Amino acid sequence: MKHLFFDLDRTLWDFERNSETALRKLYHELELDRMIKSFEGFHNTYKNHNAKLWNRYGKGKISKEQLRTQRFRDTLQQFQVFDHALVEQLSEGYITTSPHQTHVFPGTHDTLDQLKKDGYVLHIITNGFKEVQFTKLEKSGLLDYFDLILCSEEVGKNKPHLEVFKYAQAETGALPSESIMIGDDFQVDIMGATGAGWEGILFDPNNNYRTNTHEWQINELQEIPETIIWIRNSKLNP
Repeated sequence: MKHLFFDLDRTLWDFERNSETALRKLYHELELDRMIKSFEGFHNTYKNHNAKLWNRYGKGKISKEQLRTQRFRDTLQQFQVFDHALVEQLSEGYITTSPHQTHVFPGTHDTLDQLKKDGYVLHIITNGFKEVQFTKLEKSGLLDYFDLILCSEEVGKNKPHLEVFKYAQAETGALPSESIMIGDDFQVDIMGATGAGWEGILFDPNNNYRTNTHEWQINELQEIPETIIWIRNSKLNP
């Protein structure tokens, strides 16, 4: 095993925490409390709409531009707020504010330092948008760890599509037998990697999946170096 491919959001960069911070800032700056009683209500409603629309985007049913505005339009409309200008302010404000948040999962830097020291080549494969993913990596001090940073929109397909993984192989020269995908989404990251002939490590810090959903399943990033050894040994002694 030589090449380690990481997902970014919810695997290294703490998406939920950073997103909430950005949305809370916008909620107060745009005085949404005049129309929506509580931030918690606004935030939970937004998360529901955002998740549904990301699912549609992942299947190619809506565009990036539609996702960015519709998630806020749908959220405000649920509170009987019909204000196109406010939708645009939220959309632009979120894209500007969110990537500058710097919370990463515990052990992120220490683990990446150890993996680099151990001689692994590190990469990113993300379904997130290119113009914000690079900002996230830079602001959180992660950019210099990675050789390839691949945003799936460059391929024209999203993970788990095979073309994304084949593209990553072509760009890095990695063979399937020496590649591991590390991510938080079983279907998108792990099944996608498996379909390409790679190994996968499922990062599940909040126990969203049942135990033993996947053979290589971890709760903390610090478990990665040891898990790679177990994977390597399993290949030697099948």
